[in-house]
Amino acid sequence: MENPIVLAIIGIVVGVIIGYIIAKALEKSNASKLIKEAKKSATSILKEANIEGESIKKDKILQAKEKFIELKSEHEKVILSRDKKMAETEKRIRDKESQISNELSKSKKVNTQVEAKIKDYNHRLDIIEKKQEEVDRLHKSQIQQLEVISSLSAEEAKEQLVESLKGEAKNDAMAFVQSTLEEAKMTAQQEAKKVIINTIQRIGTEEAVDNCVSVFNIESDDVKGRIIGREGRNIRAIEAATGVEIIVDDTPEAIILSCFDSVRREVARLSLHKLVTDGRIHPARIEEVVKKTQKQIEQEIIEVGKRTVIDLGIHNLHPELIKMVGRMKYRSSYGQNLLQHSREVAKLCGVMAAELGLNPKLAKRAGLLHDIGKVPDAEADMETPHAILGMQWAEKFGEKGDVCNAIGAHHDEIEMTSLLSPIIQVCDAISGARPGARRQVLDSYIQRLKDLEDIAFGFQGVKKAYAIQAGRELRVIVESEKVSDQNAADLSFNISQKIQTDMTYPGQVKVTVIRETRAVNIAK
Repeated sequence: MENPIVLAIIGIVVGVIIGYIIAKALEKSNASKLIKEAKKSATSILKEANIEGESIKKDKILQAKEKFIELKSEHEKVILSRDKKMAETEKRIRDKESQISNELSKSKKVNTQVEAKIKDYNHRLDIIEKKQEEVDRLHKSQIQQLEVISSLSAEEAKEQLVESLKGEAKNDAMAFVQSTLEEAKMTAQQEAKKVIINTIQRIGTEEAVDNCVSVFNIESDDVKGRIIGREGRNIRAIEAATGVEIIVDDTPEAIILSCFDSVRREVARLSLHKLVTDGRIHPARIEEVVKKTQKQIEQEIIEVGKRTVIDLGIHNLHPELIKMVGRMKYRSSYGQNLLQHSREVAKLCGVMAAELGLNPKLAKRAGLLHDIGKVPDAEADMETPHAILGMQWAEKFGEKGDVCNAIGAHHDEIEMTSLLSPIIQVCDAISGARPGARRQVLDSYIQRLKDLEDIAFGFQGVKKAYAIQAGRELRVIVESEKVSDQNAADLSFNISQKIQTDMTYPGQVKVTVIRETRAVNIAK
């Protein structure tokens, strides 16, 4: 019984041993396979790592080379700029050295010349002193000889000479005085006329100040600098655009606008007010504001005409005549405001016509329009009397015959054919005859300024013309396309000669021709 059990146990042990051996063999076989696979994987990983390392190494080398090249180029640029600056500095130094050497050589030459001249001067001075001594000695000897010959001393001879010269001088003086008096008598009348004319001109200018000058008030004197602009460009632009002389002086917080045309003055005043209020003051803005202001004034003129017609109860008046009535606000006649004068005449005519049993509305109409010929017009013939010109305009714009005749006959240029005509004439005289209503000098003064501007417009290429400085300067603006610089100088001379031959005026008239070239482009 024991043998089978032992044998079984032995068999089991042997089986276990054999199984263990087999398991170990299998485990060893698997381990060798795993080791082989691990070796293969490690080899492939190492190979890939080496390849990736080589690529990274190449990239880094390329980057390093590019950075080196970039740094090298920048370094070369810095070196080149330094070399260039050094070369320029060396050149300047060489130029200065050569200039200094030239100056030194020149100064040496000048010093040499000065020393030579000083030596020459000293030599000549010695010669002159010797000659002066010799002359003095000869003079004394001659005086002694003359005293011996004339048996007179020097003092006695001098007294006799003075007495003889006094007699001759008296005779010459009397003759000179006589000739001067005769010449003065011949020219006294002409000189007196010149003095009177100059006096009238000065008085006329002073009287005209009230109607030819406006004062533009400003908040502070700092605004004056902005209005003048850099090198005076703003004030020149304002004067060129408006034709008004801008006077900026020491008057505190005020600028003076001077022009015989009150419309221009009003345009300049309103334009300055807008520019100062807005704060943007430059030539382009000035021209823009002046154009807008001129349109505004034109509209205001129409409104003034409409209000005047409504106030006087006049109906169905032509729009052009209404515009002319509005323009009267900015015109004067013999120093009297034309619109106020016409309103006054219209009211007087209405009262007088009512007293005589005539149509007062028609009389007012004729009274208001009687001086429309004094309102300047570009197409008007300035040689035609204002009464005839006003009658022609009234006929043109459909006024009745009685009104047209009253306008044309109020200064007896034509025959009166209506009862309204003498009424208009009388009322016009009443309005103008009251004390202080008119000044004859101012009217002739303004007419002379207008004649000055008309002479300039008679030449080709003239764009604008403004009479300023109380008629002592004519400023002419020409078109740059039609008038060259040389032609501008010739034009100034020709205008001055035309004024000299065609006009009578005291003093001088300065003619200034301005030619301005502009280049304007628009970027889109």
